[in-house]
Amino acid sequence: MSVPSSMSVLASDDVRVVRTGEREVIVLGTAHVSRESVELVRSAIDELRPDAVCVELDAKRFEALARPDRFEALDLREVIRTRQLATLGLNLALASYQRSLGVALGVKPGAELLEAARCAEAAGIPVALCDRDVRITLRRAWRSLGFWKRSVLLATFFASIFEREELSEEDLRELRRTDVLTRLLTELGEAFPGLKQVLIDERDVYLAERIRETPGRRVLAVVGAGHVAGLVRTLESGERADLGALSTTPKTSRVTHLLGWGIPALVLLSLLAIGLRDGGTVAGENVAFFALATGLPSAAGTLLALGHPATVLSALLLAPLTALSPLIGIGHVTALVQSWVRPPFVRELSSALDDLGSARGLWRNRLLRVLLVFVLSTLGGMIGTWVGGARLLSSLLG
Repeated sequence: MSVPSSMSVLASDDVRVVRTGEREVIVLGTAHVSRESVELVRSAIDELRPDAVCVELDAKRFEALARPDRFEALDLREVIRTRQLATLGLNLALASYQRSLGVALGVKPGAELLEAARCAEAAGIPVALCDRDVRITLRRAWRSLGFWKRSVLLATFFASIFEREELSEEDLRELRRTDVLTRLLTELGEAFPGLKQVLIDERDVYLAERIRETPGRRVLAVVGAGHVAGLVRTLESGERADLGALSTTPKTSRVTHLLGWGIPALVLLSLLAIGLRDGGTVAGENVAFFALATGLPSAAGTLLALGHPATVLSALLLAPLTALSPLIGIGHVTALVQSWVRPPFVRELSSALDDLGSARGLWRNRLLRVLLVFVLSTLGGMIGTWVGGARLLSSLLG
């Protein structure tokens, strides 16, 4: 990937040039954990002196790279209140994956993107952060999956936390030549086509449109190698994008909305029908069974996550109520309780990515334990809702 001092950057295999009229867009493909990419970015800015530099970052990811201590300012309760805990978990898992590869390769993930911004600013060249907000990307990705695929994806990420795959020299050489994050997302896209559409294809179009909007006759675009082909194709074709449409989170489908309200309504109507037909005693027995069927598995999941006794109790008592509400899940309740009674230490916020790589760290770190409480109490509550619902249906039809 590096370029000999006597050779122009434009001759590199990692560089593509797109010309439209008098305008020139130079697309430089990088590997997000490659030291050679960092050197190539420096050489490109020094040699080409572009009018602007576009980087494959949004404001949040740029801040994450520029401020490694950002987790210290994390307002966990606000994350839970706005129901972004699942997004935070997915973001941590992706960041942990990249960091583990970056450690093996001896370079910080995304270093070349940060270097592009810093070199451009030092040279007085405007910098444009052209990627879509990572939070919107993750939300759109999550919404693109059905319930079953979401479960499989979470299980895959959870299992990968404990994997300790040794990288061979050949693996390391390949990783130095490729965009690691795109490689991961491409592999996920093979199993989950909806993810590839959101994480790769949509962002190619988004990046192309933002690059077109960036002023300057010569623009240098620094992007992951996996985006180069799609980005160049979009720029050359003249395909335009509605950034507004790509920057919104799709609304919940009508079917999902109906299920969200329909299941609680069905439970309540079933209890009412049983009470009218068989009397209050039988209805009360079914209510007690449903409460235990939802509360006990959720409390067990919380206990497995080593949640505080107050958190376990809240799961036991409140899971039956949240099972009847589509507005809030038991995971958000238990996570909020856990964050109040066992707030994470500052040092734990900073070490979350390192602790995510081991089973011991996962349960020891208070931030990660909140995520565990969220996931396992939610899973227990879901199981209990189906068990309790099946019992009600059996009583109603029996």
